[in-house]
Amino acid sequence: MLLFLHSLLALWLAFTPATKDQKQFFKALKAHHGKSYTGTVVTPLRDNDPFAGKELKIFFQKASSDSLRVPFWVGDDTSRTWLITIDKKTGLLLKHDHRHADGSPDSVTMYGGHAKPNGTALSQSFPADAFTAQLLPAAATNEWTLQLSSDKKVLSYILKRNGQLRFQADFKLQ
Repeated sequence: MLLFLHSLLALWLAFTPATKDQKQFFKALKAHHGKSYTGTVVTPLRDNDPFAGKELKIFFQKASSDSLRVPFWVGDDTSRTWLITIDKKTGLLLKHDHRHADGSPDSVTMYGGHAKPNGTALSQSFPADAFTAQLLPAAATNEWTLQLSSDKKVLSYILKRNGQLRFQADFKLQ
């Protein structure tokens, strides 16, 4: 039942027009086109965490006027890219593109979802869509948040599952 309700929410979000705040948020991210930034893991802080002790780096690359590619490197692992797009009819969308070293898609790729309509110019949350729930049933309740600090000098990437914080990385945008 939970999966069904989540799928209905995801479908509704997929057809929600872009809000003014979504457009402002996208514009704020787009202002970093061509720049790269380092980050740190905020949580979890465990010795066995796969990101522990590795340099985190993001690169803002413009794919088009309405999309950004943001490769996210973890040490030498360059397999992750955030795809952020905005569409007047369907709103803001976050997808995670995972690739192998040869550029071929990973079997677990293109998961994510549309932004909730109640986001702000500084913070947008993206609940898992139906595709994500089917691809990764354990991630059906995932919610990713991209959040700028009030001074826009820090970008936080936050993942919650079942409403519980699973991961957060902060990137200094300076």
